[in-house]
Amino acid sequence: MVAQAARQGRNLQRFTRTGLRLVVGCIPYKFEEDIRMEPIGQSLQVLVICSQKGQELMFPKGGWEIDESIRDAVHREAMEEAGVKGVIERILGKWRYMGKADKSYKYGFMYPLNVKEELLQEACKQPWMREALDRLQRRLTGGTAANSPCTAIAKMCTSERSAP
Repeated sequence: MVAQAARQGRNLQRFTRTGLRLVVGCIPYKFEEDIRMEPIGQSLQVLVICSQKGQELMFPKGGWEIDESIRDAVHREAMEEAGVKGVIERILGKWRYMGKADKSYKYGFMYPLNVKEELLQEACKQPWMREALDRLQRRLTGGTAANSPCTAIAKMCTSERSAP
């Protein structure tokens, strides 16, 4: 799997008839076995990312473009911003909200994404970053789970969009 480059610009963006930018997003989650969680034996893990300025945690989201279906856009945003792939489930809802950066209203669609694959190491392009990620992963897992990044690391990674 090769990490794809984030799309740039707004020339392919979708808008409502009244001029609101259409945005799609997801709440990436998975269940992990956890013997401490009686009686179900599982814990829910939700992945969040840092905003571009690093001041708040948020879910992966971004513009829905004219050359893709809504599901393709959700998959793209999950991969670009969080480095995960998964199964998109039934829509959670639609919201009209004001964007913080440009103070314009947007119309957003949010979906749950049941994470099946974490591709964080592939998203880290710098060799020293991959090595640091590997070291932290080994430290946090006691040397186990050598082939799958842990969720704690996923929560600390920032968006691909923060790169210039």
